[in-house]
Amino acid sequence: MAASLSRINSSAATLTKNRTEGSITPISGMCVTCVDGCIGMCEIGKSAYRGHEVIYPQPFGVITTAAEKVYPVDYSHLNIMGTCVGAYGIEADSNKAVFPAVNLEVRIGYDKGLKFKLPIMIPGIGSTNIAKNNWEGLAIGTALAGTGLTIGENVVGMDPQAVIKDGRILDTVDLKRRVNLFKDHQRDGYGAIIVQANIEDTRLGVQEYAIEYLGVECVELKWGQGAKDIGGEVKVSDLKKAQLLYERGYIVLPNPTDPDVIRAFERGSFKEFERHSRVGMVTEEGFAKRVGELRKAGAKYVFLKTGAYRPVDLARAVSFASKYGIDLLTVDGAGGGTGMSPWRMMNEWGVPTLELHSMLYQYIKRLADRGEHVPALALAGGFTFEDQMFKGLSMGAPFVKLIGMARAPIAAAMVGKTIGRTIDEHQLPVYIERFGDSKEEIFVTAASLRKELGDEEFEKIPTGALGLYTYYERLAQGLQQLMCGSRKFKMDYLSRDDLACLTHEAAEVTGLPYIMDLDRKEAIEILDKSNGQPVQLQKAQMKKASSKTV
Repeated sequence: MAASLSRINSSAATLTKNRTEGSITPISGMCVTCVDGCIGMCEIGKSAYRGHEVIYPQPFGVITTAAEKVYPVDYSHLNIMGTCVGAYGIEADSNKAVFPAVNLEVRIGYDKGLKFKLPIMIPGIGSTNIAKNNWEGLAIGTALAGTGLTIGENVVGMDPQAVIKDGRILDTVDLKRRVNLFKDHQRDGYGAIIVQANIEDTRLGVQEYAIEYLGVECVELKWGQGAKDIGGEVKVSDLKKAQLLYERGYIVLPNPTDPDVIRAFERGSFKEFERHSRVGMVTEEGFAKRVGELRKAGAKYVFLKTGAYRPVDLARAVSFASKYGIDLLTVDGAGGGTGMSPWRMMNEWGVPTLELHSMLYQYIKRLADRGEHVPALALAGGFTFEDQMFKGLSMGAPFVKLIGMARAPIAAAMVGKTIGRTIDEHQLPVYIERFGDSKEEIFVTAASLRKELGDEEFEKIPTGALGLYTYYERLAQGLQQLMCGSRKFKMDYLSRDDLACLTHEAAEVTGLPYIMDLDRKEAIEILDKSNGQPVQLQKAQMKKASSKTV
């Protein structure tokens, strides 16, 4: 009997657990014996007294979350293929074909005018506290690394200092800060800051404001996944802010203007309001109109991000991106999340990452084979390390140019920020203190970065940014090593031939060869060309040497 793919009724994400961890009914997640008198530690029990609050991962504002569901196939079912013959993108010389010579730079856009030092971008980090509280590290670290960073949805609408008149944004503190933190640390034109918009942002004119007043060149349309299949969500613990958001047209639950709700909140019956965004309604006519409006407003590059919707919606994204000249299409698989997506939805909704990316390749290749425009692609959905990056870039080659990651970069920035705080408080944990007690000693990239930036500029860099920059440095070297092993020294040479599947199911999903079928024809040709002559000669020489010894 196959094990359940889902974990139900208890999770660290909802701060719940079963009473009998060893005896759980797979289909329901309940304890085999549910006892009258139990205080209700499981998700059912907690829902009995906290209701809708238990829909969401907790504690909100200080976490990022990812699904616990184990999918039938994933990127771990692919293996990277190396070779001991030749080199692509460099002379096949052992003194030259060394891994530091691998060039990871990529260029995208209709004019190839966007350049990234590494094939990485952070897609859509918006109005949640986890994003806002770590933005300094994310923006500066991204700029220093020369990669991409997307300002997600609802940032302006959530800004209490934003000036809005007649439903349009006139000024905003938070968006301005987010853009400028990146631009002030951008080096040699590498990387990009992208402003994303959902339906609320579009109504407010956020992207037009960013283009005209903040000098933003890249904007991104978004098809859902603010909270997976519904609109973006956050929790608000301040009554006045909840009322402000309600006045701005957001869905706020419960109604913060209702006198009974206000009294219940003040009594402490509940401590947080929920702010929800509306769902968009995609039509080709509306999409074409919006792309035209953005280009007329001065956007140099227009991107589209879509999520794990059913296959026909992915086809729409690919088709529209081709037809209307989109510069980058980001496709995000099911399972991840940086904000407050409903927990069960995060686990049980959408097309899983490997399947979604396999469909994407099939769809985009169909258009490319007909000679139609295809945008550069970015893949997202749980990527964290260089091996996964290699697999995503290779599986979608030659169309995939970037890997989108959010949770991992946030984690790196948070760790860097925490280390900085413990340095200042002289409370470094032992396992970090063994490297030293200053950021120069602890962060392995600090010395080289100080040399590049100079002492004065380096001292201004927050440790959150050092954390992200250093994490990216690890990814870069790791990816260089993997590419060198496959003898690919430039990004353009990565191909689907660099991968093989470990299971027949993965081969069926991806269209990549099963490991035992890989290179079969070529291998047989090599074997059949030998005619046994070198082996027979070797045996004769060994026999002759043996007789002399005797």
